[in-house]
Amino acid sequence: MNLFLAGLSYKTTPVEVREKLAMAPGRFRCCGCRLKLAGALSELVLVSTCNRVELYGVTARVTRQAIQRLFEVLSGSDLDFSPYLYVKEGAEAAEHLFAVAGGLDSMVLGETEITGQVKQAYQLAQEAKLTGKMTNRLFQTALQVAKEIRTQTGIGRGATSVGSVAVELAERIFDKDLSQKTVMIVGAGKMGEACVKHLAKKAARAVLVANRSFERAENLAREFGGRAVRFEQFLDAMAEADIVVSSTGCPHTILHREQIAALMPARRNRPLFLIDIAVPRDIDPDVQQLNNVYLYNVDHLESLVRENVRLREQELGQCRAIIAERAAAFMARFAPEPLRTPDTLCPPAWALGRMAVCQS
Repeated sequence: MNLFLAGLSYKTTPVEVREKLAMAPGRFRCCGCRLKLAGALSELVLVSTCNRVELYGVTARVTRQAIQRLFEVLSGSDLDFSPYLYVKEGAEAAEHLFAVAGGLDSMVLGETEITGQVKQAYQLAQEAKLTGKMTNRLFQTALQVAKEIRTQTGIGRGATSVGSVAVELAERIFDKDLSQKTVMIVGAGKMGEACVKHLAKKAARAVLVANRSFERAENLAREFGGRAVRFEQFLDAMAEADIVVSSTGCPHTILHREQIAALMPARRNRPLFLIDIAVPRDIDPDVQQLNNVYLYNVDHLESLVRENVRLREQELGQCRAIIAERAAAFMARFAPEPLRTPDTLCPPAWALGRMAVCQS
């Protein structure tokens, strides 16, 4: 039986095609069962995220025609996926999964979310009794490899999205300790949400969320144990904040120098760190001329992103070595027993006696 991987990802496929295959984790079991039957597979794990859809299976024979048919079944259409598909077998399939689980095949090099997604996909397939001896060992090894990559290399060191870098910068400002600091997010869009998620992991003392839609601010604040602030009152609430991250998407400046100057006495001139990740910018650049006010914009953060990516790329060689070694060990475990030909068979005992007579 052969191990194979068939898939498509953001590297090979535009989003308008990927979205035809997207599915919620709740559908994994049902889709997996249909695919296993349709492809006459003995084992199967389906991995589906916003950036990839991949099938890891075990079968007697792999053909491109059969793979195309599986993706037609998955999409419920007759769309030709063949221009986008990649297919790997044996050690190459194992190495690919290990790279995916370790974050080496992600848009953001070294990101960790994919490891949890791979683990969830495997658990769902196992619960649906779609896995077997080979895929069980494959995915268990993949999760072990991901852990090795995290602990033995620096591939995950340093944030690589603007939202996460904003939080990393906040940590730098306060010597990696936000436990006694209040952080305020102005704008609860994707950027603001990313910041709140990262801040929740850093155990900031308090998180305030201000947004034009107060309901959106309430929902986001509730999810992460923060407090919602009405948008028209966010300037007053800034008196409590040590760090303000602004990402409203407004077409004009929302924070001016004179507003911050009037605010500082109410704060007893405590240092105020402003991180403006909006484009166009939310905060007037002139505010940094005020005493105890420090402003960083999206360009500052993007330079940190590039720095972190360069540092991660230096770790790729070590990561690849770990993956190759573990893939080779995995495949050796499932290598077929060598066939014994007549030339290699030991002669039976009765023949040994006859040989001795002849030689004498």
